[in-house]
Amino acid sequence: MKEEHHSKLAVTQASVPRSSLRVLFVSHAYVVGVNQGKLAAITETGKVEVGLLTPSNWKAPEWNRLMPVERIFPNIKIYEIPVLFAGRGGAHLYTPWQISQVLHDFQPDLIQVEEEVFSLCAFELAIWTRLLHKPLVIFGWENMERQFPLPRQKICQFVLNTASAIIPGNEDGAKVMRQWGYSGLLEVMPQMGVDTHLFAPTLVNRTTDEFNIGFLGRLVPSKGIDILFAAVQQLRDKGVKCFVTICGSGQSEADLRQEAENLGIQDWVVWRGAVRHEQAPQEISQMDVLVLPSRTTATWKEQFGHVLIEAMAMGVPVIGSSSGEIPNVIGRSDLVFQEDDVSGLAAILERLDRESTWREEVAQYGISRVQQNYSHQKIAERLVNLWQTVLKQKNEQISLI
Repeated sequence: MKEEHHSKLAVTQASVPRSSLRVLFVSHAYVVGVNQGKLAAITETGKVEVGLLTPSNWKAPEWNRLMPVERIFPNIKIYEIPVLFAGRGGAHLYTPWQISQVLHDFQPDLIQVEEEVFSLCAFELAIWTRLLHKPLVIFGWENMERQFPLPRQKICQFVLNTASAIIPGNEDGAKVMRQWGYSGLLEVMPQMGVDTHLFAPTLVNRTTDEFNIGFLGRLVPSKGIDILFAAVQQLRDKGVKCFVTICGSGQSEADLRQEAENLGIQDWVVWRGAVRHEQAPQEISQMDVLVLPSRTTATWKEQFGHVLIEAMAMGVPVIGSSSGEIPNVIGRSDLVFQEDDVSGLAAILERLDRESTWREEVAQYGISRVQQNYSHQKIAERLVNLWQTVLKQKNEQISLI
């Protein structure tokens, strides 16, 4: 009977004993093996056994390809099952009997769903946690006030009323959760940290005397790459020997190539194309600085900018715009310029190029900031502390009944 049960689920068995706390994560983000580093760091605390429910048929819209679930860490018990509406962040969901099988097999003490509070996935897990009287923790990136249709509003309110704790990925997200009526336990932290072994300062390997200004991300208008090109034009006009390395792909690539030609800097732009996550350290290691020049639109502002902490972990200086969470991630105003301010960006780049002592100070600052705030181990520590608070509150509520 047990063999028949497991044949219905693709499960990676973890070789860990029963711990005092079992946490089931539910998220499509962890189909990517590198992203599971946070989960592995949690198991390494020795305090938690981690299970993961993730789609077996996830299709990333930006790449238009099926993403098979990667398995890197043996201490994570992975339940890999198909979802309906794969690839749609807010609309995908698991079938009830599949969730029931996973919950019966793993027997979690707490469930953490890393999907937005208005998603169908969060809604169905909220129903299950109510039925089973299990604490529910929700992580989300949403950082803008939105008006939803009535059914979506009802879903959102149900999830907020069910959650024992909310983890917004940014400060603006915390404000939005309060505006939407959530009054419970809330702590701001990113979804995942950085693997400081994968993104390590020892990997830095610059191979040119010219100042290499890097970008890594999607090539879309909201990322502000045209601002970076205009800043490079100003630097070249001032005699600064520099070039730009663009790592990424997207809908704006043709327009950006044309913009580079219009500005007369096409010979100083290197197009590296799409970069897989495991290739990112090699690309970043050759940069003298990484720039994230995002601009806010009517429907989007930068939610975090994970590439910033990856570069910082490697000792590569970063510069970012004032969009969304970027200033909070970087943590110092002399590396932040106002959105769309070409001259402001150019001035910071020129200083980094000309002042080697300051550049080294900024590099060491980034390494230290990641170690203190953004490593997988630091995020794991904060999560364990949060769960302990959640369970303590639950036990106190039970004792009052």
